Amino acid sequence: MSDADRAAASGQRGPWAAVRPYLEKESLAAFFVGVSSGFPYAMIGATLTTRLAQEGIDKKTVTAFTLAFLVYNLKVFWAWIVDGVRIPVLGRLGQRVSWLLVAGAAVIAAVVNLALVDPSASIQATVVAALLVGIAGATYDIVIDAYRIETLKPYQLGVGSGMSQYGWRIGSAAAGALALVVAARLGWSAAYVACAAFALPAMLTGLIVGEPARHVVAGEKRGLAAVRKAIVGPFAEFMRRSGAWLVLAFILVHKIGDTLANLTFRLLFNDLGYTNDEIAVYDVAFGFWAFLVGIFFGGILYTKLGLKRSVLLALVLMCVSNLSFAVLAAAGHSNWGLAAAIGFENFASGYGGVVVVAYFSALCNLQFTAAQYALISAAASVLGRVLTGTTAGGVIQAMGYVDFYLLTTLLALPGILLFWFMMRRGMIDSALGTAGFRN
Repeated sequence: MSDADRAAASGQRGPWAAVRPYLEKESLAAFFVGVSSGFPYAMIGATLTTRLAQEGIDKKTVTAFTLAFLVYNLKVFWAWIVDGVRIPVLGRLGQRVSWLLVAGAAVIAAVVNLALVDPSASIQATVVAALLVGIAGATYDIVIDAYRIETLKPYQLGVGSGMSQYGWRIGSAAAGALALVVAARLGWSAAYVACAAFALPAMLTGLIVGEPARHVVAGEKRGLAAVRKAIVGPFAEFMRRSGAWLVLAFILVHKIGDTLANLTFRLLFNDLGYTNDEIAVYDVAFGFWAFLVGIFFGGILYTKLGLKRSVLLALVLMCVSNLSFAVLAAAGHSNWGLAAAIGFENFASGYGGVVVVAYFSALCNLQFTAAQYALISAAASVLGRVLTGTTAGGVIQAMGYVDFYLLTTLLALPGILLFWFMMRRGMIDSALGTAGFRN
């Protein structure tokens, strides 16, 4: 966001001026595509963890399923296709809209396929089905992120990121809650089939709102040399910026502790004896509202503090939030304790989601939106997901939950220190891309 845009945003006065940015067409579009972006994550995340735990699958196998999320980290290798390959027939609707329709249909098919497998009968078939959901969901994410960034104007990145986070959380929480409720009554297969409908909002948004105004048309990629250039070009452009290596290092390490903690919460809840209804009320419902409050304060503090200080505060809050689960693990089964831990963690995540996503969006060059945001979003969680899938279950069994969550708190400190260093050296501003200042 340029200085002029920041001034315009911060200079607004009155209640209607505060609400109006959230009701603009671009912000509403960011919300609805966010709904569809969030639900595949829930299908192979907390929901699948609960399903496997209730099937009696051991902890090491359950946590190994988080490796399905690594597909999201590999999406960078095919993001160039979304930028440059035109879909026959549907392509006349526009590059982004046509890909929204194709990727959305793929997600629906993959979720229905996961609904049809039986983990207790074949864990291998469940792994394959989860990976297919991951691949389809990651592709959908590529398109949705590019559509959101190119639809939003620079001054809308903060509000638009907040609306996207609202949508993501609603899609994830609603799908997760619906799955728990339906599974308790009709079984897990019916639950997953019902949740497949959450792919539709982004598809309909693309058809109604149309192709993004800021989309930079790229030529179709033909021949091996052109494909190689299409893959390498976005990353080469990013790495030529001043301070790019440190920015990339920050992206890699800033969320290790948070990711490691978040992907193991349902194991803690299961071992503490919480029922599905208790998880639905406190983790899903109460956490949902705490997340929305965090997003609200994220939008306010992003305007008041600016990008750099608001991101630094987010990193500190996300670090401290892990401590609350160490306290819960030590206290044992307590609904009040669960509400407090979930409330603080979701507030921190909601606030951080607004300011960190706005920062990552501003790092993109509009010529390579899909590929560069895929790189950034994939790098942001890859280390945490690898550690969770390969070691988390064993570490929890060896150390216990209390020491495990204390460890995740310590792992969040390098990201805080690195971002503070980049602030002091002026590297935050020097590494921004055209999405941060070009209308």
